[in-house]
Amino acid sequence: MSTTDVLPAGESFEDRTYRKVTLKIVPILVICYVAAYFDRVNISFAKLQMQSALGLSDTVYGLGAAIFFIGYFLFETPSNLILHRIGARRWITRIMISWGITSSAMMFVNGPVAFYVLRFLLGAFEAGFMPGVILYFTYWYPARRRARMVALFMTGIAIAGTIGGPLAGFVMTKFNGIGGLAGWQWLMLVEGLPTIVLGVIVYLMLVDRIEHGKWLTHEEKTLLRDNLAAEVTPQRAHDVKSAFKNPYTALLALIYFLVLNGQFGLSFWMPQLIKNSGVSEPLSIGMLSAVPYAVTGLLMVLIGRSSDRTGERRVHLALCIFAGTVGYCVCAWFSHNTVIATAGLSLAAVGIISSYGIFWTMPPKFLSGSAAAAGIAIINSIGNLGGFVSPYAIGKLTDMTGSTDLGMYVIAAMTAVAAVLVLFTIPKHICNDRA
Repeated sequence: MSTTDVLPAGESFEDRTYRKVTLKIVPILVICYVAAYFDRVNISFAKLQMQSALGLSDTVYGLGAAIFFIGYFLFETPSNLILHRIGARRWITRIMISWGITSSAMMFVNGPVAFYVLRFLLGAFEAGFMPGVILYFTYWYPARRRARMVALFMTGIAIAGTIGGPLAGFVMTKFNGIGGLAGWQWLMLVEGLPTIVLGVIVYLMLVDRIEHGKWLTHEEKTLLRDNLAAEVTPQRAHDVKSAFKNPYTALLALIYFLVLNGQFGLSFWMPQLIKNSGVSEPLSIGMLSAVPYAVTGLLMVLIGRSSDRTGERRVHLALCIFAGTVGYCVCAWFSHNTVIATAGLSLAAVGIISSYGIFWTMPPKFLSGSAAAAGIAIINSIGNLGGFVSPYAIGKLTDMTGSTDLGMYVIAAMTAVAAVLVLFTIPKHICNDRA
C-alpha cells in the first residue's frame, strides 16, 4: 500500500502532497529527537544516584551538565554547513551513531574529569542535529507550513520527557546492582544503544531533496519546488558571510539564548526540583516529571497550528515565553508544595517548548541557501550556550544558598527579557505578523 492510499479524502492536492511528505520524513525525525533528548538530559536522572556514588558537588554536576554545550557551540556551524553540502541522510546518520556511542560510554564515568570529557564529546558529536533538521525542513516546506512542522518535530521533547522520566526511574530502580552495575550506569547504556540503531535507520529511510523522493509523483515534486521558489526574494541573504554580518542573526541568537536558559534549567534540574518538593523515590520522581511534558505534547502543536493559521508570530511567541516566566516563578514560590510546583513546571514547559515552532519560522525569512545553513546553526549554537549557563548557574547558586529558588527566579528574569525583546525589537517582516 502506498502512502497516498491512506491519505484522507476531501483534501486539496496541495494538502495531500504535504501530508504525504510529512508521513514520510517527520516520524523518523521525531523518533530521532526523542533519542537525542534522552541522551542529552538522562544525566538529570542519573544525578539522583551518580552524584552521591561519585562524590560530585552540585557545582561539579552543573558544570558537567553544562559543558556539553561548549562542544555543541564549537562544532554546530561547521556541522550544519557540512549537512548542507553532503545531505541530511549521511550527516544525520553520522551524528546519531557517534553520539550514541558516546552516550553509552557515560556508564564508565568514575570522577569529574571523565564526566567533563564525555559530556564535551557528546555535545561535539550531537552538534548539528537539531539545526540540521530545521534546515532540512526549509528544503521541503514553505514558511506558511513550517511552524506546525517544527512544532511537530519538537514534540520529540515532550515525548521524551513524558516517557523518559518513568523509564529512567524504572531502569534506575529495577536494574540497580544487576551485573555489578549501578542503576545510573544501566540508564546510560539502555538509552544510548538505540541511538546507534536509529542512525542506521535514518540512512535507509531519509532522502536529501525533493528530487530524490522516488515516492513522489512528477506533479507533486513540481508543486513542492514551485512553492519554495515562490518564496525566494532578493532581500534574503544567500552566502555564509551574510549570515554572520546580519544584525537579525545576532538578535535572534540573543533571544534564543535567553529562552534556552529556561528550557535547560527545566531539563537538567526538574528531577531535583520535584525531589525538593518532598518526593524521594526515583520512580515517583520519574512519573511526576512526565506530567509537564505530557501537557506540553498536547498543547504545543495546537499553538503552532494557530500561529500558522493566523500568520501571527510576535504575540504567539511572546506569550509562550512569558508563560515560561510565570511558571518558573510559581515553581520557586511554591517549591515545597509538590502539586503547585509541578503545575508551575508544566506551565514553564508548555510556554518555553511551544515557542520553538514559532521561533524557527523567522531565520528563513531573511536567510536562504548556505546563509540559512550557517545562520540557523549560529542562532542555535549561541542560544544553546544557555544550556551551559543555566545548569551551572543553578548548581552554583544552590551550593551557595542551599536552595534552588534563587536560580529559578534568575531564569524567570531571563525569559521575561526574551519576551520583551520579541515584542519590541523584531521587525514585522521577520515576524510575518499580519495583525
